Amino acid sequence: MSSLLLKITALVTMIIDHYGAILQSNVIYYRIIGRLAFPIYCFLLAEGYTHTSNFKKYASRLLIFAFISEIPFDLAFYGKLGFVHQNIFFTLFIGLAAIYLIDNKKEKYKLYNTLIIIASSVLAVLLRTDYQFIGIIYILSFYFTRNLSMKKRLLATAPVMIAVNLSAGWIQQFSVLALIIIYFYNNEPGVKNKFLQMSFYIAYPLHLLIFYLIKAI
Repeated sequence: MSSLLLKITALVTMIIDHYGAILQSNVIYYRIIGRLAFPIYCFLLAEGYTHTSNFKKYASRLLIFAFISEIPFDLAFYGKLGFVHQNIFFTLFIGLAAIYLIDNKKEKYKLYNTLIIIASSVLAVLLRTDYQFIGIIYILSFYFTRNLSMKKRLLATAPVMIAVNLSAGWIQQFSVLALIIIYFYNNEPGVKNKFLQMSFYIAYPLHLLIFYLIKAI
């Protein structure tokens, strides 16, 4: 399974999740299916960091879409603008920044790495980003296990996910099932072009805006 197919899987399951959360809140199955999306995005972020030729562009793109997405995110989930909860792009940006800082520290700076993990997790909590510290731990788990075989990588990540999921309720435990999908990743990008790349970014605020408009009718 290429990274393109993983992105499509993550996008589809995320849209299903948001459809359930915004328009069908009484149907739990949409939310369960949606638990597959975020771990896949976290995995792709860790892989993206490894393969990107321009970190600054990658990080800038995440931050720009974080701000672009915030208005449709607030409207779709809360019906008004506010700072109660920030969208997932902020979580991904913080996680990517944490990876960058850790990657640029030598082995003797292990203590600093620990501080970076704590600081990025606390920042996500203080900013109330989607998934908060859980998201940061997911991202860093995939990053720290990047040199293992896929089987060992996922076996090492699974208990970490299960542990941090305890703070988010039983439904979040279904996110571990995403590791089964990730297992089939073949380290290939699949079809790759600028249009497809931007489409995945634009799809996030766009589908939220559409759901908001449907709900408002």
